[in-house]
Amino acid sequence: MSQQYVAAIDQGTTSSRCILFDRDGRIVSVDQREHRQIFPQPGWVEHDAMEIWANVEVVVKNALQKSDITPDQVAAIGITNQRETTVVWDRETGEPVHNAIVWQDTRTGDLARELGGDQGQDRFRETCGLPLATYFSGPKLRWLLDNVEGLRGRAERGEVLFGTMDTWIIWKLTGRHVTDVTNASRTMLMNLHTLEWDNGVLEAMDIPAAVLPEIRSSSEVYGQARGYLAGTPVASSLGDQHAALFGQTCFDPGDVKGTYGTGTFLVMNTGTEPVTSQNGLLTTLGYKLGDEPAVYALEGSIAVTGSLVQWLRDNLGLIASAPEIETLARTVEDNGGCYIVPAFSGLFAPHWDSDARGVIAGLTGYVNKGHIARAVLEASAWQTREVVDAMNADSQIDLTSLKVDGGMTADNLLMQILSDVLDAEVVRPMVAETTCLGAAYAAGLAVGYWPDVETLRANWHKAAEWTPKMDADVRDREYHNWKKAVRRTLDWVERDDEK
Repeated sequence: MSQQYVAAIDQGTTSSRCILFDRDGRIVSVDQREHRQIFPQPGWVEHDAMEIWANVEVVVKNALQKSDITPDQVAAIGITNQRETTVVWDRETGEPVHNAIVWQDTRTGDLARELGGDQGQDRFRETCGLPLATYFSGPKLRWLLDNVEGLRGRAERGEVLFGTMDTWIIWKLTGRHVTDVTNASRTMLMNLHTLEWDNGVLEAMDIPAAVLPEIRSSSEVYGQARGYLAGTPVASSLGDQHAALFGQTCFDPGDVKGTYGTGTFLVMNTGTEPVTSQNGLLTTLGYKLGDEPAVYALEGSIAVTGSLVQWLRDNLGLIASAPEIETLARTVEDNGGCYIVPAFSGLFAPHWDSDARGVIAGLTGYVNKGHIARAVLEASAWQTREVVDAMNADSQIDLTSLKVDGGMTADNLLMQILSDVLDAEVVRPMVAETTCLGAAYAAGLAVGYWPDVETLRANWHKAAEWTPKMDADVRDREYHNWKKAVRRTLDWVERDDEK
């Protein structure tokens, strides 16, 4: 029998990719294609779902052909996706009724406040683990039902289908209308405890159940592909951050992964019971393998990490390229008393203060551009520390090791600062594409390509690790100063200012 591979389709915010993996979890071939970002109004962000599907078809074919792999050599297909992005399409024709509304889109702000009523943003948190916010898919679906002419009637008659991007891709591949528990957990419509659509929330949001996909596990065969990969099992679906958790083999309670890109997402495996956060984190699904119990997670998102380096480059001109920040920061021994809190459009976890704005605190005549560069790197580390402290408090499990991925992890100084600030080991894996790897792993498990999770654990290899070198008294003093700087950012915007 010819060599077999697993294909992962990663439908992301700016592009779609297909990566082929072998049994050792190594990348064999990659193809990628960007799609348009559509901005109809300030705060509105849309994608053309048909354009995305066309790109998916192209990248799948190209990834195979680049490495002379034939469709019959693909053992399974896994899907991972930008979460919360919402699309509704005609059940018969497959035509979307409107552009997809992207997770970044803020048009549902007034609706979210209206839905909160007297109870505020935590109205549904006990049921779904999430605060009412513009991120999530349920309010986006409600907006479409209210604003696309005739759509509500068609929805109630079962003539249209709703899905996040995983559901759309699986439907185009197989004709099956399904989602997995991780993506369903980001809609605000799924009950975290039953793993089913919650009738009380659906009624409160005025959403007909007829449009919703069936909720399935993250690792099982949903159907057979049509088209170029005809007959190949489509066998996994995981939202991108959940897929990265799985790809980093964070299979034990207390395991944490951090993805460092434009912003940063930290996700902790909390085991088979949901942990309700008392400290500003989201309760979500980690993954569910077939008939096994669901694994839950706590998630903390940081809005600005890599984009702060871009700001230093593009707005201040202190560096010409992002990698230069490490060289500049190494020209000094410390931050010179300077702290930067990048609350450019508010603070995310654990503060959730949309009225915060960024500050540079502690400036003296001694501070130079090296100190500012160092403070930029430290900002990512201290923001991580705040989220990790919240995770430790909620889970009653102290972090001992952080598995990292994403573009910023190429900065070795940042990784050392991160280890110092967390007083924990920081580990970077050999395969950086952990999101696609997680989707591939879940699909491969479903069809027996990999026999069990222990095999996946054996595939995971560290490329580099960092251990803490900072004295405890220095760490405590610097964290105290960081928190002082954060307090300077809070409640900066006043409603009169906006007028």
